[in-house]
Amino acid sequence: MKIVTVLTAAAVLSLPYVLSAAAQDTAMSFFVTSQGPGDGANLGGLEGADAHCSSLAEAAGVTGQTWAAYLSTSDTNARDRIGSGPWVNANGETIAESVNQLHSDENRISKETALDENGEMVNGRGDEPNRHDILTGSMPDGAAHEATCEDWTSNAEDGSAMVGHHDRMGLDDSAEARSWNSSHPSRGCSQTGLQSTGGDGLFYCFATQ
Repeated sequence: MKIVTVLTAAAVLSLPYVLSAAAQDTAMSFFVTSQGPGDGANLGGLEGADAHCSSLAEAAGVTGQTWAAYLSTSDTNARDRIGSGPWVNANGETIAESVNQLHSDENRISKETALDENGEMVNGRGDEPNRHDILTGSMPDGAAHEATCEDWTSNAEDGSAMVGHHDRMGLDDSAEARSWNSSHPSRGCSQTGLQSTGGDGLFYCFATQ
């Protein structure tokens, strides 16, 4: 006996919207930049950093999102720029459900989950080259730190930017060494300065909506 499945006209018409909603629910909303603009910590300020996030996401095929770089400045806290969550990586894995969880021990940021916009793992401690220093200019709670390389407009050999470790690894097992957003200041604001301490001018991008 044959079993015939009958779809009503309303069900057929609504199917694309259901599929679209499901895709939107699992769309990438967090990534580590695969590359920086290439001018050290001179990112063109917050506006330039946000535009870099958007450009990388679009190139990876993710559209319809509004992106913000997780960066603090002298008058802006990174935690206030990134929306309310939740955020998922390119593999659909949840990084954090909320801003408070993101800034707690319950966040799920690690080398295995802090993927770039293409879903690739970013080099960490022990890899060559090490790229685990992620620009943030932030304190552990997401508030602004004074080290922001002149609010992300300087590529000078002096100055510094507070960085975190996306792989949660450092020289020891201290809270600072394992911090994703506030480990230590960089050695200068130039590209070579950032690279000398284990970075490459990378930063975190979050979808705000």
